[in-house]
Amino acid sequence: MPDFLSRLETFLAERGESLSFQQLTPDASTREYFRIGWRSATAIACVYPEAFLEAEQSYLDVTKLFRSAMLPVAAVLDFDEVLGVIVLEDMGDRILRDEILASSEERREELILGAIDLIPRIQAATGKAFETNSIASRLKFDTDKLLWELNFFKEHYFTTLKKQPLLPDIDAAVTEEFNELCAELESKAMVLCHRDFHAANLMIDQTGALRIIDHQDARIGSVAYDLVSFLLDRITEPPTAEWLAEKRRHFLSERERLGLVSIDEQSFTKEFRLQTIQRCLKAVGTFSYQSVNRGKTYFVPFIKPMFRIVLRAAENLEMFPELTKVLAREA
Repeated sequence: MPDFLSRLETFLAERGESLSFQQLTPDASTREYFRIGWRSATAIACVYPEAFLEAEQSYLDVTKLFRSAMLPVAAVLDFDEVLGVIVLEDMGDRILRDEILASSEERREELILGAIDLIPRIQAATGKAFETNSIASRLKFDTDKLLWELNFFKEHYFTTLKKQPLLPDIDAAVTEEFNELCAELESKAMVLCHRDFHAANLMIDQTGALRIIDHQDARIGSVAYDLVSFLLDRITEPPTAEWLAEKRRHFLSERERLGLVSIDEQSFTKEFRLQTIQRCLKAVGTFSYQSVNRGKTYFVPFIKPMFRIVLRAAENLEMFPELTKVLAREA
């Protein structure tokens, strides 16, 4: 049922709204987004590839959870299960990534810290997620999920993009280390995570406030997950170790300010590096897949920096010798 435009037109016609709309760029999404006229103003229509059931629709469920926790996500204005359409509050076009790139150094730092401060607020909603039996509380970054993502990386970077699969003995050795990494991260999966928390999934609304988007895949994961995603996703130059340490300390301080469990800086640094390896390699897999299978080659320049970041994390941990050798060749 991929007829996005006709279903949107049917939805608008049934509600007496104008059939004029503007298509928006959905990045790596399988959904299509449109700015539409709505109740004498504008709204954003998200059109899914197929019909859905409200009770099983993760965007609706997680939006309800986040809004009940006073997290700044768009209000749902209307939806249609059969047509696969959800209408959202229009928060404008100011994407945080663009704002950061265009800002002065002082303003850039303010925006980065403001975004980091949202992560402990998401984690503070962990209890509410379980109390309400949210879909997010029933999903977890367990070993199976984490390993699936790493296998996706191996397949789509080495085979799909490079067309040079790892040799069987190297593949087996790296897989063994991936299992060790994933088991360690599963043991730390205890808090609610956005799951794709980066500067292209944050916006600045008409009032200048930061708003969260693309939160439908929220699940339980490591305390470090969203911070790794925000600080290290889609960059062309790896940040310094000092800069990362400073941002980790700010994050831990904000967690304590909100009354969350205190975490030792040294143990968190190790967790952050473990998560860096998994999350950044997962990103390389996505970039590889999107560039080859969907023609989105603008992801390619982010691949090499990801390898450099992962290599540094692996070298600091001194835990994964076979993976480190592979990374050294790619970085």
